Amino acid sequence: MAETTTRYIAIYRGLFLLLVGALVFAALLPGSLTGRLPGPDVLLCLTFAWLLRRPDFVPVLMIALVFLLTDVKYFKPLGLWAAIVVVASEFVRRREASFRETSFLAEWIFIASVFTAMFVANAVILAFFGVDQHGFGLTVLQLIFTVLLYPLAVFASSAILGVRKLTPIQTDRMGRSR
Repeated sequence: MAETTTRYIAIYRGLFLLLVGALVFAALLPGSLTGRLPGPDVLLCLTFAWLLRRPDFVPVLMIALVFLLTDVKYFKPLGLWAAIVVVASEFVRRREASFRETSFLAEWIFIASVFTAMFVANAVILAFFGVDQHGFGLTVLQLIFTVLLYPLAVFASSAILGVRKLTPIQTDRMGRSR
């Protein structure tokens, strides 16, 4: 039983890393979504959608490494966005149990506020250290697009990939408290 659960978790962790690799590869392709408007942070939406459904599929070390690699890929200040994402993901992970029985609207509002705090923290820290950054309007647009993409990431994760919220039976079997 435990071996099956461990294998199941490992398969989904591998699937998550495969999706991350596909997203990074797609972003590296020439002419991929290079317009005037900033695109949503698809990886952020995917990570938090999985985190609120199955936190055991996305451990903190995996999140840290994935976002550290994206810091390198996007030439961001090394580790800043990764650290912000790790802190926010642990904040969300601690509250995952309270969102098992709530509506999606409550979850979406919660995630939107977390995303907003993350974007604001990033902008404030970059401004404090005098690092050049995109204009305020572009940052707000990226935040809006990211928040609007979150329901699609949740739908794709749950309906297509089968990453659904834990049920009370699963939580008892896994030894977690409700």
